[in-house]
Amino acid sequence: MADKFKVLVLNQISPLGLARLPAERYNVGKDIPQPDAVMVRSADMHKLDIASSVRAIARAGAGTNNIPVKAMSARGVPVFNAPGANANAVKELVVAGMIIAARNLRDALAFVAALDPADAEMEKKVEDGKKAYAGMELSGHTLGIIGLGKIGCLVAEAAIKLGMQVLGYDPEITVDAAWSLPAQVKRAGSVGEVLRNADFVSLHVPLVDATRNLINVDNIGQMKPAAVLLNFSREGVVNEDAVLAALDADKLACYVSDFPSAKSSRHAKVISLPHLGASTAEAEENCAIMVAEELRDYLEHGNIQNAVNFPNLSMDRESKYRVAIANSNVPNMLGQISTAMAKAGLNIHNMSNKSKGDMAYTLVDVDSRVPAQTIATIAAIEGVLAVRYLPLEA
Repeated sequence: MADKFKVLVLNQISPLGLARLPAERYNVGKDIPQPDAVMVRSADMHKLDIASSVRAIARAGAGTNNIPVKAMSARGVPVFNAPGANANAVKELVVAGMIIAARNLRDALAFVAALDPADAEMEKKVEDGKKAYAGMELSGHTLGIIGLGKIGCLVAEAAIKLGMQVLGYDPEITVDAAWSLPAQVKRAGSVGEVLRNADFVSLHVPLVDATRNLINVDNIGQMKPAAVLLNFSREGVVNEDAVLAALDADKLACYVSDFPSAKSSRHAKVISLPHLGASTAEAEENCAIMVAEELRDYLEHGNIQNAVNFPNLSMDRESKYRVAIANSNVPNMLGQISTAMAKAGLNIHNMSNKSKGDMAYTLVDVDSRVPAQTIATIAAIEGVLAVRYLPLEA
């Protein structure tokens, strides 16, 4: 029987997800030496010495900022995530954030909490005091959404059902997202168009170089003075100093953030939540199940789905003998791989190759066992980052 795959778990992962890695094939735990793979949620892997044995990392969530993705790419290690698995949880929290801001619920709750229940005048104080917390309804107002992935589309759908108009912007919207987007969403041509026209602006973009400080001192002044900015994306997407300056100058009404900071958490116009976006039992289960299945398909068959640094590539098994190769996206790589196999007398039954930026990935099914020397020959090709032999045999 083949050796078990060893999976190191760095955080508490839903048992429903771990159950997708059967015990007869996987050794899973928090103290696993020389693991084949790592499953993680929030642990900061930038600070870890990641074992050379690691062939894959799976993040039970969407963001991968806590993982050294660039370093893993250089080693030919895919970093999997779970896009969309927590989308409903985030959508519901965005709606809650809008309602909290629109109806002044944070301050209203604090007002009631400060009342003395033994005070005979409590009821009168409630009636007299409630005028300070009068708010507005969401219906009839415009929600601007920047980032129309799975979460953005669900937020748009929910807002429309609440009677809001929705203005959306995403220059890199995928075909699947475009199909999912409600027809009532008006497409904006720029971030500025969203900021100028929306009463609420919700951000749903990943934190990459292009989105860092997306909302900044140069564009926040375009927002309506009575507008509400919501950030359930990543803290770095918003320049916090610019937001606080706009709030202090009454050029922005409220900032709702899922990322508390020392600067903003006690500001009167900031509503801070403790990073609750994906903190539901359902979301944690969905994320764990998704990445466990992605990880298993990769470890056993070399198939890749939802890796942030690799192309998606799946190929049905047509042979028991498969080789998976990660390499730099350079010319003549397939030719060199084919030549190495031909010299070993191997017949290629099926081959598939895809690239994503600087990374390329190839799956090759052959009709007979692959000698260790052939694997070593392929690994020695300039530009090859990692080679795995995946036979379906005991």
